Amino acid sequence: MNLDELKPILAEIQADAARDFAAVGTQDELRAARSRYVGKSGTLGKLMGTIKDYPPAERGQVGQLLNQANQALQTLLDEHMRRIEQADLSADASQAAAFDPTLPGTRAPLGGVHPVTAVQWEIETIFERLGFTVEAGPEMERDYYNFEALNIPAMHPARDMQDTFWCTNGLLLRTHTSPVQVRAMEKFGAPLRCIVPGRCFRYETIDASHENTFHQCEGLMIDRNVSIANLIAVMKLLLREVFQREVKVRLRPGYFPFVEPGFELDMSCLICGGKGCATCKKSGWVEILPCGMVHPNVLRFGGIDPHEFTGFAFGLGLTRLAMMKYGVRDIRVMNQGDLRSLAPPWRLEGPTVAEWS
Repeated sequence: MNLDELKPILAEIQADAARDFAAVGTQDELRAARSRYVGKSGTLGKLMGTIKDYPPAERGQVGQLLNQANQALQTLLDEHMRRIEQADLSADASQAAAFDPTLPGTRAPLGGVHPVTAVQWEIETIFERLGFTVEAGPEMERDYYNFEALNIPAMHPARDMQDTFWCTNGLLLRTHTSPVQVRAMEKFGAPLRCIVPGRCFRYETIDASHENTFHQCEGLMIDRNVSIANLIAVMKLLLREVFQREVKVRLRPGYFPFVEPGFELDMSCLICGGKGCATCKKSGWVEILPCGMVHPNVLRFGGIDPHEFTGFAFGLGLTRLAMMKYGVRDIRVMNQGDLRSLAPPWRLEGPTVAEWS
């Protein structure tokens, strides 16, 4: 290639570069266009590497032409860089002018207390006002406290009702919160008033109203002359305080080895209004509170004389109570961990939860 052929090629490169530079709208696009022309592999960059191929007498003129073309491209680049920077500044100024600092900011999503936990707090508050203490016990329990001390010996058929998870270390996952009854009697003696909220485990078929992991709240009151009338009064007061209205209940006989007599306290299903649904198994009633008078044998296991003291005990199903309070139709929602199901509509107001909104 001689000098006469090089000049029109350089003019064409400058024209193409001017057209490409004018078409870009961002700094990154402009830098990419620059590389296509003045980079080592660019159109002009490759021509710079051909200077050595010219005769020695022409190399000076070739170098001068190429430098002039390079300077012209650099001038174009500077002009378009200023154009893009000015456009960016104008866009920022426009956005700043549109910003209203008096408008409220975007509210970050807040976490919430699990509905079972909220109901537990509410029940703890109710019973603390009645003079009850809040106790706790191990979730991995000994056979003695889960069965033997509750009047359920090794061959007792009631063990088949518990559907127990046994551990390889010889312990078991407690099937109810009742083991803390004997633990509390051993620790405090009589008279005694306590509740025991906590998790329980049973090997059950999961459906709309049954789970293998659920929450109970055990209640125990031991004193002189405690009667069934005291039990019923406390249960009605509890449900009235939780639901903030009178709740229709029924008391029917029930068998539990650690109470005598034993009862099943059912409440009218608040999901369907007592008409019958999947949650209440079409009966209109939900079993929520097994209860009864503490069996004399259990008092003896706890070191208390049954001839001097009597008492009542109950096992409130916290999970089912939360379902009734907040209108949750399926118990599986409580443990599935899906925040879309567990986020408010319920909302905390101090230690309790407001109505379903």
